[in-house]
Amino acid sequence: MEIGFGVLTTAIGLLCTVTGLVIGFFTFNRNRDNDVKNDATESAIIRTKLDNIGQSVDSIRIDFKASDQRWTALSERVIRNEESTKQAHKRIDKIENKGEI
Repeated sequence: MEIGFGVLTTAIGLLCTVTGLVIGFFTFNRNRDNDVKNDATESAIIRTKLDNIGQSVDSIRIDFKASDQRWTALSERVIRNEESTKQAHKRIDKIENKGEI
């Protein structure tokens, strides 16, 4: 039984097509796995950077609160000093009015 040239060509063509499909399928799966790994890596990097930014913002917020407390304390001290100076001037004025100086 002889196999005709057309049948042989068709068989080789089908074999190459099936081989191409199998290779394409495995390549697709490998690339999909690599894409998933790359996406997971990028996502982890972004999360890490966001966490660092969040920690920096928290640190700045704490520093701001500490600065606010220092400004409040300084403001209170300035007010007390102004009141003390005002009282001292009143005493000096009383002494000057009595003519003791």
